[in-house]
Amino acid sequence: MTLLSTAASEAPPDDLGHARRRWASIAWLTALGTVLLAVIVCACGIGPVAVPPLTVARIVGHHVAGVPAASEWTAAQDAIVWRVRVPRVLLGASVGAGLAVSGAVLQTVVRNVLADPHILGVTSGASTGAALSLLFGVTAGAGMLSGSAFVGALAATVLLFAVARSHGQLTSLRLLLGGVTIGYVFSAATSFLIFASDSPEGARAVLFWLLGSLGSAAWPPVATTTAAVSGCAVALFLMATRLDALAVGDDTARTLGFAPTRWRVAALGVVALCVGAVVAVAGAIGFVGLIVPHTARLLAGGRHRRLIPASALLGAVFLVVADVVARTAFSPRELPLGIVTAVVGAPLLLVLIRRFRNPVA
Repeated sequence: MTLLSTAASEAPPDDLGHARRRWASIAWLTALGTVLLAVIVCACGIGPVAVPPLTVARIVGHHVAGVPAASEWTAAQDAIVWRVRVPRVLLGASVGAGLAVSGAVLQTVVRNVLADPHILGVTSGASTGAALSLLFGVTAGAGMLSGSAFVGALAATVLLFAVARSHGQLTSLRLLLGGVTIGYVFSAATSFLIFASDSPEGARAVLFWLLGSLGSAAWPPVATTTAAVSGCAVALFLMATRLDALAVGDDTARTLGFAPTRWRVAALGVVALCVGAVVAVAGAIGFVGLIVPHTARLLAGGRHRRLIPASALLGAVFLVVADVVARTAFSPRELPLGIVTAVVGAPLLLVLIRRFRNPVA
């Protein structure tokens, strides 16, 4: 018997189980990273003008690292891949990762398995800001539209803290009820703006934006969104131990020396920033933050040090694939991205509801 097998046989069963779960999680994360890379390359080649994956890889390598130095593809292929599809696919990956990570952490913060980023009211606030920009010319241009949507998301976040916090406490129930209330208020405000506008084209633009789209993808918003999502994901990853304690309960968190209200506020602030950043550029996309975290838990477990990266990778894969369907299913017309995620997410939500039904009933 080798030294390794002897040590393993003498190790406590709990340690062996923990080690197996850890290595299984690492394997899943590695597999998800590989799948994401393959999906990104394939997605950049899919469209009205098909580009082989190998050619896509060479074009990206040429622009990023200068390898290969000589162009072995046409100028049209270069423009289509590098200027149009790569920014859109990368933006989709960032948005999907941001929504999935936000959903995973939000389900812990409010301790509700059916929570998603929409429950904060941040999405509704961003929608109101975008409606002001599109309908009444508060701002103009794609960049200004994103800025207006982000200001709306920030206003919803500040209002949520003001409503949910009482006597220095910020409980899960207050967050849940406050977020739902603020979401209804901003949704009503958006509906009123559409009603008050005399621009049919503006109303159509708002409705399309509300369903989500990556059609305005370009390199500047890709860089900004990727930086925001990456920063938020790292911040939440560093809170993993505190989030694990919050998932068990406030009493457990206090026993471990963590202040539940303090860390709940910190996590919620980071989540609101992340959701505001992605909604500002892609619109309101549902079900990603609800369904993906539960799938990630099945693959990587509930510990946040593994759950957060697993959710990010799986969310990125899911939204990139959904965007490919959205832009090719009815080509040359583009289907709103929220419709695709709803078609996939709604049946999965029904399965989730059946899984979490009350066993006593």
